Amino acid sequence: MRVRGNDYRVLAPPERWTPSLKVSVVIPAYGGQHELDLVLRALARQTYPAGLTEVIVVDNGSDPPLRLPRERPENTTLASCPRPGRAAARNTGLALATGDVIHWLDSDVLLTPGAVEAHMRWHHRAPYLAVTGYIRFTEAKVPAELPDDLEKAFEPARPHAWIVDLVERTRGLTDNPQRPFSLHVGGATSVSARLVAAAGPMDEDLVLGQDTEMGYRLAQAGAVFVPEPLARAYHLGPTMRMRDKAPVDRVSHAFVADRIPTYRWLRAHPGRAWKVPYVAVVVDGTAGYETVRTTVDAVLAGTVPDVRVVLVGPWDTLDRDRRAPLRDPALDLVLVHGHYQHEPRVRLAVTDAPDPAVPWILRLPAGWAPAEDGLARMLDLAAGEGLGLVNVLLSESPSGLVGARLERASAFARAAIVAGPGEDLDDAVDDVSGVTWVEGESYGFTESPAEPLGRRGALRARVEAQSEAARLGKEVERLRAQSVKWREEAGTWRKSAVELRREVGGLRRQLAAANRTQRSLRTLLAAALKRAWTKKPDDPPL
Repeated sequence: MRVRGNDYRVLAPPERWTPSLKVSVVIPAYGGQHELDLVLRALARQTYPAGLTEVIVVDNGSDPPLRLPRERPENTTLASCPRPGRAAARNTGLALATGDVIHWLDSDVLLTPGAVEAHMRWHHRAPYLAVTGYIRFTEAKVPAELPDDLEKAFEPARPHAWIVDLVERTRGLTDNPQRPFSLHVGGATSVSARLVAAAGPMDEDLVLGQDTEMGYRLAQAGAVFVPEPLARAYHLGPTMRMRDKAPVDRVSHAFVADRIPTYRWLRAHPGRAWKVPYVAVVVDGTAGYETVRTTVDAVLAGTVPDVRVVLVGPWDTLDRDRRAPLRDPALDLVLVHGHYQHEPRVRLAVTDAPDPAVPWILRLPAGWAPAEDGLARMLDLAAGEGLGLVNVLLSESPSGLVGARLERASAFARAAIVAGPGEDLDDAVDDVSGVTWVEGESYGFTESPAEPLGRRGALRARVEAQSEAARLGKEVERLRAQSVKWREEAGTWRKSAVELRREVGGLRRQLAAANRTQRSLRTLLAAALKRAWTKKPDDPPL
């Protein structure tokens, strides 16, 4: 069964199934002996088969040292890690784990009896899942003994609010979320051991944010992230982030910004380089000095500063001791090497395999260059539609097609897991993420790119644009003032028109009255004249 994007619903675990996978529960602990005792007792009550469960407790330098309680899972080991830090302790446990699934668990999290089973029912459906349970945070007093009914003992409790919000906003993480790996939290998350091996251990150089950073690398290795509401647990008290969110985020963001390129809001700086770039552009460094420069310089001058160019060539074979450099048969290779050797955004590599943590890889033939915003628009297309591969048609001739490829590393990692023997990897990518073709011309790809503006030219263009924007702003204000004046005048005119209509109406009424008076006078005069003409001599005078 192949999952497209993060829509794990197609896996549909059955209600009845036969457990066969072994799970290793890794618990880093520092102090808190009583809480640890409760955690191990809760694990001893799990419904998942004890013969398929191992528990590894790692004492991270506790004083006095931790011990294992009498009530614990039958296959429980206590290891020691003197190096401080939860990441180091987890890596110690990870090195000892033998299970098909690694279940991270904190030493103050109590699992309900069916929690591990709820995790494992998913792992029996696919070997590339990361399953997170629902943790609730209780303020109840820590009991002396483990209650039979955890819900009755620890409710009311608070949910992991941001996880609940993330799941609800993305329809359970199935609606093409951009960062589903944020669900990977170490309190109660299980991961395929195969994925952990591909992603690598916890980053011990991080002060905070190790769970999220590892979740990102798991995503790059092809993981699908599943929230499982039946895997319930109770955290004894609030987390450090709940108590001090702002300072925790301040410390965490300072480090994870360098390692998680999809956290775009942490990379607002327009020019600096990062440990893990957002996109790597792979170019053949042996194609000739001028040809290579055409591509590399255009990419570096584009609107995506968070980029690394990987120049592939036999750099380890160069001999810098030649006495006649102009007759050197490898002169162009020497020039490319010397030109980009100290450019921080260019890596000289012997193979075309980029850092697996880089989310996007553009494989671009030397001599071709995108428009200034061409790469940015392609990335928007691929990310917005959840595509795993964008094929770019650059040119077509009787000799064949010339093209580029924008690849999503996580989609290719997933495809490599699910692809059958002899299956074309692009076909598997189409199943798990989607593939499309675009015309290179639509994104400004050309073999004759315009000269980059350069910093001074860009600054001059920006100053001119700011000046023009200021001029247009003043013109807008002038037109707004004129518009206000016209509206005021129009209001005056409307008022005058109303008054004029009133005056005209009054004059019309006066005229009508005068006309009526005139008609009455005419009538009386006519009657008088008529009598005068018809008067007889003996009639009395008028």
